Amino acid sequence: MYRIIKKEILNPDVELMVVHAPYVARKCEPGQFIILRVDEDGERIPLTIADYDRKKETVTIIYQVVGYSTKKLSNKNEGDFINDFVGPLGQPAPIHKVKRVLGIGGGVGIAPLYPQMKKMKDLGVQVDVLLGGRTNKHIIMENMFEEFVDNIYYATNDGSKGIKGFVTDKLLELLENGEKYDLVVAIGPLVMMKAIVNITKENNIKTNVSLNPIMIDGTGMCGGCRVTVGGETKFACVDGPDFDGFLVDFDECMQRQSMYKEEEEHICRIGIGDGNNA
Repeated sequence: MYRIIKKEILNPDVELMVVHAPYVARKCEPGQFIILRVDEDGERIPLTIADYDRKKETVTIIYQVVGYSTKKLSNKNEGDFINDFVGPLGQPAPIHKVKRVLGIGGGVGIAPLYPQMKKMKDLGVQVDVLLGGRTNKHIIMENMFEEFVDNIYYATNDGSKGIKGFVTDKLLELLENGEKYDLVVAIGPLVMMKAIVNITKENNIKTNVSLNPIMIDGTGMCGGCRVTVGGETKFACVDGPDFDGFLVDFDECMQRQSMYKEEEEHICRIGIGDGNNA
């Protein structure tokens, strides 16, 4: 059993939890993830590691409350316990010292971007970040990034923070203004990462992306997270989730990710603790 040390509501859809998980905290690296079960009968929820503290033996997770299981998780509070918290899983992100990096995060993709950018800053890299969301309420962790990044930019659909538009609009603006980057790390919706790669490929800027396909067991055995990278079959849970964005077959990823859309929408209608649960 794993105690919830801290819980914070980041916006109406997204929450943060700091969980006491000594083994995971000792071993995890940026880019890796955990799988938790809220209770003994719960389904497995894969969540990327947003931060960790080896001294306090804690791991920070950030999740969007979108379905049955994340709503059960949301009903937990500080002092409560999570039944299982397994990890670290997956490969650490390929982090190497470069002169200058631009991290681009969209929505909850901002969460796994944070530990990668923080580690690159520790290596002496000049770090800029570009955070995007539907509105200013959907941009998370901005205060945490502002503590160490060199430049931070924002893009929102309604213009309530930063430019009005998408992160790709701001990326194009930066490049047109002559900003030079050795590496782009993009994490967010598949359509966003694909659009970013289309731009960086034209500008010959190496780009890493983090894939979030359907995962069940986290060991590569179920095959649910199969992706095609460089023409080869990979399993995001054991070979990734970070890959060279130039090599990812995004169209296939998006097609596979939509396979259970109808079932997910059905589950989302199930209420927990609001009087609607059967």
